[in-house]
Amino acid sequence: MNSQSGLLSLWTQGDWVTRCVALLLLFMSLSSWIVILIKALALRQISKDAKATENFWLAPDFEAGVKALGGAVDNPFRQLALKGHEADAHLKPQDGKPHLNDSLDLNDWVTRCLRSAIDDATAQMQSGLAVLASVGSTAPFVGLFGTVWGIYHALLAIGVAGQSTIDKVAGPIGEALIMTALGLAVAIPAVLGYNALVRGNKSVIGKLNRFAYDLHALFVTGSRLGSSGAFSSGSVLPIRKS
Repeated sequence: MNSQSGLLSLWTQGDWVTRCVALLLLFMSLSSWIVILIKALALRQISKDAKATENFWLAPDFEAGVKALGGAVDNPFRQLALKGHEADAHLKPQDGKPHLNDSLDLNDWVTRCLRSAIDDATAQMQSGLAVLASVGSTAPFVGLFGTVWGIYHALLAIGVAGQSTIDKVAGPIGEALIMTALGLAVAIPAVLGYNALVRGNKSVIGKLNRFAYDLHALFVTGSRLGSSGAFSSGSVLPIRKS
């Protein structure tokens, strides 16, 4: 490929529409890669936070358990534990006097607060995935539009010049087809990144739900439900709430 063909020629010989399409594809590619990198790093950190949940149950009290989860503000497991504790404390009068919230059911209230915390964490993890979905679905068509526009102008130029030999046609048409390839090059990483992040988020949400079930049992019954082997014997894994 010489200096008169390829991406450089496509940019220098293309009109403003061709250049705008190329810049749009570049912007879409950068956006998708930024989202993929940021969300992948965040998902990796959340996976590490999930491993600290067992340290929470080994703590002597709730305060020590929260410290074992880590001090990061955006840790969804830490937020889940704090939300559950706040819901539990909300229904317990500190002065020993009756209050209107005494009529609330502890089970329903804790469940609602934990579910709200899980929904917030889910929304946070899923933010940005719409960018990947949009890029993956529209980038091929943006590239195809650039190809059609480039072929149209290439044919007009060939018609004006009156030359229709294969060496005159192959260059301009081939350069226009590059736009389709660029559209696919932008869309494929976005689709693969979207699918990978969705699978990772589902795994984390499952861990959040399991942790929430254990927290619900802790705040309602005072103990964490044991493993499957413990269920048969009726044993529980205790942790004292502060």
